This record gives sequence, C-alpha cells and structure tokens, in this order.
Amino acid sequence: MNTTFKSLTFNPTTLEVIDKLHFQQPTEIQLKVIPAILKGKSVIGQSHTGSGKTHSFLLPIFEQLNEKEKQVQSVITAPTRELATQIFDEVKKIIKLAGKEQDWSAKLLVGGTDKQKMVDKLKEAPQIVVGTPGRILDLVKDEALSIYSANSFVIDEADLMLDLGFIDDVDQLLVRCKKDIQLMVFSATIPQRLEHFFKKYLENPLHVKIANELSPETMEHRLIAVKHREEDEIIFQISKAINPYLAIIFTNGKENANTLHEKLLDKGLNVGIIHGGLPPRERKRVLKEIQSLKYQYIVATDLASRGIDIKGVSHVINAQLPKEEEFYIHRVGRTARAGMEGTAVSLYREDDLKLIEKLEQKGLEFIFYDVRNGEWKDAKSWNERNLRLKTTTDVEKEAWKQVRKPKKVKPGYKKKMKQQQESIKRKLNKKSKNHKR
Repeated sequence: MNTTFKSLTFNPTTLEVIDKLHFQQPTEIQLKVIPAILKGKSVIGQSHTGSGKTHSFLLPIFEQLNEKEKQVQSVITAPTRELATQIFDEVKKIIKLAGKEQDWSAKLLVGGTDKQKMVDKLKEAPQIVVGTPGRILDLVKDEALSIYSANSFVIDEADLMLDLGFIDDVDQLLVRCKKDIQLMVFSATIPQRLEHFFKKYLENPLHVKIANELSPETMEHRLIAVKHREEDEIIFQISKAINPYLAIIFTNGKENANTLHEKLLDKGLNVGIIHGGLPPRERKRVLKEIQSLKYQYIVATDLASRGIDIKGVSHVINAQLPKEEEFYIHRVGRTARAGMEGTAVSLYREDDLKLIEKLEQKGLEFIFYDVRNGEWKDAKSWNERNLRLKTTTDVEKEAWKQVRKPKKVKPGYKKKMKQQQESIKRKLNKKSKNHKR
C-alpha cells in the first residue's frame, strides 16, 4: 500500500501546497520523521543529499505556524549561505503557493550582505528565520533579533556545520533558546563530536537513518587509470568523448581546483570554478552564471557536493578521488537525480585502490576505460593484474614444495633446484590450463 501525504494528517492548506509542489508520495525520510515532528518530538534524520529532507522539516514547520503570533517561531540554520538561500527560496515558494504573503513572514540572514539593512528589516520580527549560524548569532548579540520565542530549531547538514567550524555558533544560539525547544537535526553522517553535541541538547530523540543508496541504477561509474599523464589532458580527452549538459569536475582542495581550472581554460573548455575560497560576491555571481547555463564544465571542491545544489548535472568527473567513501557518494550524487541518467568518471592512481575496493565491496560496479583521441577504449580492471600476479606466486610456491632437496650439497645445487622448480611450474601451469578447458 502506497502512503500518501493525506495520511500524515496535514491541514487542507498544507495539502494544497503539497499538491501545487507536485509531490506524489512522501520520500522515506519524510514518511519516518514528519509524524514525530508533528507531535513535537525532536528528531535526528540521517539521509543522503536529494532524499527530500528539506521538506521533511519545512512542511511541519508551516503546519504548526501560528499566523497571529508576530514573533520568531522557528529558526532554520544551514552551514553555507548558498544552502540557506536555497532553503529560503523553498520557504518563499510555500508562502506564495499557500497565498499567505500577508499572514506568514520569513527572513534570510546570511553573511556577505549589508548588516544595517538587515537590522532595519528586523524591526518587525519574522515568524521564520533562515540563515547561517554566524550571522544569526551576530544579530541576536546586537539585540536586533530575539529567538527565545522559537518553538523549533533546525540544524541542516550538521556534519558539514561541524567540518566548517560553525557548530560552536549553533551551540551559542541554542543557549539563547528555550530549554524544551524542539530540535530537528539533519546530517549525512554522524561523527563522534556530533554525538557529544546531541547528548547536550537532545533527550530521547527519534533517530532515523535512511540507508545510503550507493547510486541509482541510472548511473554509470567509469574509472580511468592516470598512468603518468596530466589530469587536464585526460579530462580534455573526456570532453571530446562526451557532450555534457553540465559536468562538475571535483578536486581535493582549492589549490588543485585553481590549477586545474586555469589549465582547462587554456585548452579552450567552457569552464567555471566554485569553492569556499572565493569571496561571497564572486560565489554568488558564479552560481547565477551556473544556473543560467553559462558553463558546460565547473571545477569544484567538496563544497559543491554538499553545500550547493546545482541542477541539471549530467556528468561528474573526479580529477582526484576523495579519501573517504561518503565523499565519493556525495559527489556522484550530484548527477542521476530524479530518475535522470548520469555518468561518473573518476581518474584513479595506485593509492586510490583501497577506496575503489571498499566501494566495490559495498556493491558499486565500476567499468574500466581509457580515453584516447576523444574515444572510449576498454581497459583492464585494476585487480586483473593483481590476480595474475597472485596466481603466478601460488604456482611458484607449490612448485618449490615439490622440488627434491639434496641431502648433500654439491657445487651448482641452487641452479639445479631452480631448473627443477621451473620444470614443475611449467607442468602445473599446463595442468591448470587443461583443467580450465
């Protein structure tokens, strides 16, 4: 039996909004956390990017909004201004679809914008605050905003919040909230440090973990061995072999991103760049250009795999593979979304083999290719050579076992033993081939 949004006991206005958003059925995370949130319970939702978690907290927040109370009722925090802006855009969309522009109010509070203008806009308190923890905390400390009246508090992408060093700001905000505030935490992973943080603020929360789908069936994973070649040259050959709608090229770190970006520009590719080191205005400009399809390729760091939602990605290229499985999943999760097809192409080196092996053990299937003169060529898998070496070694060991050791050592005995071992090895290999036939 398929569960519908109607079974989640939403009021008619929320159901109308859901209908206008063209949502057919609740996603797995929505199905598991929405009933608990509607009952006022604190939740920890662990799920991957693109699983529908934004609306799993937005819909209940609007459901519980008291339009007569003109004070802060909900605070939503996100680790980057881009993520906060995306959440705020969804908030504005819901307000418009509900036809409640006069009754419901929300404000976006992020860095990189004029603080005084923001203070002026806060003279009338919004019911929903969306923003980055640092900017919200600034305004609370300046007494331009009070969040003590809030009934719910959202921490989106909590592990990224921790990585970027904003969890202390979140801590400072929660100190300024009611003790019994409803907390909604969403995170792809739960590192040890986050567990300590949760214990401080959460009493018996509902912890929902949605199994991380390694990749949709509509995605293909290709691997190319670097073999002493330059990354930009391989990617240039890949660009000749594919015609992407939009391809994100991931690197490990800002310096690698800047270097690769320059080299690909020199090769004539239509390529943009996005990473955390860009000034706020520059990031905003690049994102607008990306959304208006100015570029066919974007060089990016892991900020774009979690902190920014870029739509229409047909290909993901890993110029360097990440060190952890989770980051590979987040990167390739940028493509093959909502039933669309997608391709992930990764350049690999010998020290990436452990990661590849771990991903294969989890059920991910890689296809090995090379790309020459703009054409895909089949290549041997990384472990084919290893298996051949292992088989050879096993035969050698068995052959040595069968060599007769002389009781008395005579001159040239080592040479004779080696000849004997080679002879036995040839017989064993012959035997093995006949057996296979």
